[in-house]
Amino acid sequence: MAGDETFLPDDEATAQFGAALARTLKPGDVVSLEGDLGAGKTALARAVIRALAGDGELDVPSPTFAILQPYDTPRGPVLHADLYRLADASEVEELGLLDDAEAIVLVEWAERAPQVRDAVTVTVTLDIPPGGAGRQATLRRR
Repeated sequence: MAGDETFLPDDEATAQFGAALARTLKPGDVVSLEGDLGAGKTALARAVIRALAGDGELDVPSPTFAILQPYDTPRGPVLHADLYRLADASEVEELGLLDDAEAIVLVEWAERAPQVRDAVTVTVTLDIPPGGAGRQATLRRR
């Protein structure tokens, strides 16, 4: 299935794209943020979480080492996970990533856990174009 493509020339465009995406998300959505290392997955997640929280200055650390960062927002619970460092897909069960049907879940490296990949309702793929300036974002809904 083809997706909607958007060129994001800079951080401001990424923040605007993230805010627009946040407006479309609903409880139970599992968003897979895909792309190579350095493609901007965490920056996009940060923009989405800040928009959902209604706080453009909210501290949104990368979950690379914690693996999971939870947030309470006016739109309900939001979970941001980075599965890059998972030793085994079974660790997802311990995290409780998919336990709350009301949560909006943002996942980097969802492909590392089949049960998460299978739950994905929205996929955003970020590609670095030739020359390395900006990002190409492709949005697909299941």
